[in-house]
Amino acid sequence: MVSHTIDSKAIDTLRDIPDLIPVFRQYYEDWNIRVFNREENECRNYLSPNRREFYKVLLISKGEGVFTMGLNTYNIDKPTILFIHPNDIISWKRIPSESAGYFCLFKKEYINHHPQLKTAIDKYQLFNDKSKSIISLNENELIVIENYFKKMQDEEKLNSEYSEDSMQIFLQMIILEGIKAGKYPKPDNVSDEYRYVHQFFNLLEKESSQINYTNPIRIKTAKEFATSLAVHPNHLNAIIKKHTGQNVSTHIRNRLLDETKALLVQTDWNLHEIGYSIGFTEQSNFNLFFKKNTGFTPTEFRKQYHL
Repeated sequence: MVSHTIDSKAIDTLRDIPDLIPVFRQYYEDWNIRVFNREENECRNYLSPNRREFYKVLLISKGEGVFTMGLNTYNIDKPTILFIHPNDIISWKRIPSESAGYFCLFKKEYINHHPQLKTAIDKYQLFNDKSKSIISLNENELIVIENYFKKMQDEEKLNSEYSEDSMQIFLQMIILEGIKAGKYPKPDNVSDEYRYVHQFFNLLEKESSQINYTNPIRIKTAKEFATSLAVHPNHLNAIIKKHTGQNVSTHIRNRLLDETKALLVQTDWNLHEIGYSIGFTEQSNFNLFFKKNTGFTPTEFRKQYHL
C-alpha cells in the first residue's frame, strides 16, 4: 500500500541527494537483461531526468522512500512494484530503513527479439499507462512475484544457452501478476515549483533526443530554455538549482555530453557532423568543449569503444 500523505517525507527538494546514479555507462555494457537484489545493491537517492536505454521493473518488499514519476509523487512504505519506461523522468528519495526486493533492467531492443514479451508489454500497458505503473501488493502477491525474481536471478547466474529465454518468460509472469494485483494508488500532488522542474527536463529531452546533423539542436542556452517555458531565466535557474543542486546550464551541458557520447559510440558520423548536431559550427570549439568536460578528445573517447 502507498500512503497519500507525504508531510515531513515530502520530496521538497532533491538538493540533499548525495549520489546521482549514472545511467550512461549502462548503455554500452554487453547485456540484454539483468536482475539485482536490493539487499546487495543498495538503491541510492537519485534523479534520472534523461531517457534511459532500458526498461526497469522495481520490486520493493522492504524499505521506505518517496518516488516521483513525471508529475506524480508516491510515498512508498509498503510492498510495491513499479514499472518504469525508458522515457520516464523519475526520482527516488530513500528514507533510511531496511531495504529488500529486486529490480530488473532490460534494454529497449530486447523486446524486439522476444515477441511474446512485447505482446505482454503492449497488452497490459504497465509501462506506458502511468495510472498502472505503480502497484501495491499484499503479502501473497509479494511472495509470488518475489519468487519469479528469484528464478530470474538463478537463470542469470546459470548463464546457459536458454537463460535469457527463461528470464523473459518469468518477466512476463511478473507483468501478469502485477496486472492481476491491480491496486493502483492515487499519487500525491507535486508543488508548482516541481512542475517547472518537470517541464524543463521534458523540454531538454525533447530538444536533445532527436538531434542529428540535418536537425541540429534548436536551443541550448539557459536563456533560450527559460524563454520557451515562459519564465524568467533567474527564476528557472533558482528553481532547478533548489531541486537538483545544479543550475540550468550544468544540466544542459551534461545532457549534451551524454548525447555526444552516444553519437560517438553508436554512429559512424564524423566529428564535424556530431559537433554540428549539438550546436558547434567550429570543430575546434566542439573538441575543446568535450575535452574540458570529459578529459578526452572526441577521437580518444570513440577509440575506447571501437578497439
